[in-house]
Amino acid sequence: MKTLKYEEVYLSDYRTFEEAFDNINNFIESVSNEIRFHSRIGYLPPIEFEEELTLNSVA
Repeated sequence: MKTLKYEEVYLSDYRTFEEAFDNINNFIESVSNEIRFHSRIGYLPPIEFEEELTLNSVA
């Protein structure tokens, strides 16, 4: 994931593995899954895609 490298990893100086893991996990959860549009799922953030999928499967 190019965005992850350029927007999180290359801009951070991690002191421990745990710090790197936590920051990268936070980036994935808060930026990639909630904000970024993904072409494979109709240019929606994954969180919105899952919400629509859940709503459509219940109806």
